[in-house]
Amino acid sequence: MAAPGPTRGELIFRLCFSIAGLGLLAVAVAVRGMPRGAALFEVFGIAGAFFAGTAIWTILKLRKR
Repeated sequence: MAAPGPTRGELIFRLCFSIAGLGLLAVAVAVRGMPRGAALFEVFGIAGAFFAGTAIWTILKLRKR
């Protein structure tokens, strides 16, 4: 029986998706400039935390396997 949770291939996909998301976030800030007000929280507080958190979680899971 397979171990519960995502497979190694799924984890690698998540890691690639997270790194691509962080890259696109950096490009958007470079092209459009630093957001102000609520957009600053939305860009870094939500999107940045999601992509960075997913990348870190995935790296930790991949290192365990």
